[in-house]
Amino acid sequence: MTRFLDPRSDIVFKRIFGEHPEILREFLNGVLPFESESEFIVSLEYLPGEQVPDIPLIKNSIVDVRCKDASGRQFIVEMQMAWTNAFLQRVLFNTSKAYVRQLEKGERYEMLCPVYGLSILDDTYDPDPDTYYHDYRIVESGKPERVLEGLRLVFIELPKYRESRPKEARKLRWAWLKFLQEAGNAGTQGHATVEEFREEVGITEPLRQALTIAEECGFSPAQLERYDSFWDAVSRERTLMSAKYNEGIAEGRAEGRAEGRAEGRVEGETRGLAMGRSEGEALGLLKAAAGMKALGIEPQAIAQATGLSIERISEL
Repeated sequence: MTRFLDPRSDIVFKRIFGEHPEILREFLNGVLPFESESEFIVSLEYLPGEQVPDIPLIKNSIVDVRCKDASGRQFIVEMQMAWTNAFLQRVLFNTSKAYVRQLEKGERYEMLCPVYGLSILDDTYDPDPDTYYHDYRIVESGKPERVLEGLRLVFIELPKYRESRPKEARKLRWAWLKFLQEAGNAGTQGHATVEEFREEVGITEPLRQALTIAEECGFSPAQLERYDSFWDAVSRERTLMSAKYNEGIAEGRAEGRAEGRAEGRVEGETRGLAMGRSEGEALGLLKAAAGMKALGIEPQAIAQATGLSIERISEL
């Protein structure tokens, strides 16, 4: 019996969502935060991809698909295997550029249509363990009901998604996220069989089509080799990021201890942040935090790892 290839990989994601507009249309209608069916995408067409700046350390693990619906709204869909703070800036840059480029010289601003950036993350960036869905809009401070339409960014943290009994209104979202999250594991020990997974997740015709497309038997030996190469690249990038993270902590602590022995006790805020640690340890934490910040790691994650405040980290 065949197995499903993991749809998060570049070759499978592109084949499913980049070659079948009806599948992509239902996927977007299922996962985007549309408030009513009147906002649903009726039809769409693909747009050419654009080159955007690479993110250091994770050049190989970003897959994107671009499209436009009949009303002119644009959608940029990205599958991102690892998170750095630079990724947020990349998405903002990408969607902003798409918004601006809608107009030719001399055209009226009223012709601008909204641009949605949907990022599916196989990683986490928010320390809240129960929040997996993040919907960013431009709103008035203190009055979030006042919205400036134009750009909307949605981030979905797949590792946090654990919904098992969705309400009817969210069943389509549940099925698509479960497909992305678990299809590659179907048939392995501790998981549903391929047929059980197909029966559970294939609740609509586009989902059944996506499952069929993801079957291993539909890919050539050369494509399967590329599939394996993608996961090798992702593994290398994740290992490199982890090594850089640990290296920054170790180097910072070592340097901090050396400086601490030479200079004695720290004063003021550093002493308070160190919570009774030696000056060297405190300086080591500051060094490690600065290194993590340079790698693009979120301030909340740095704060959890070092015990420093968000305010102190922002000053580094």
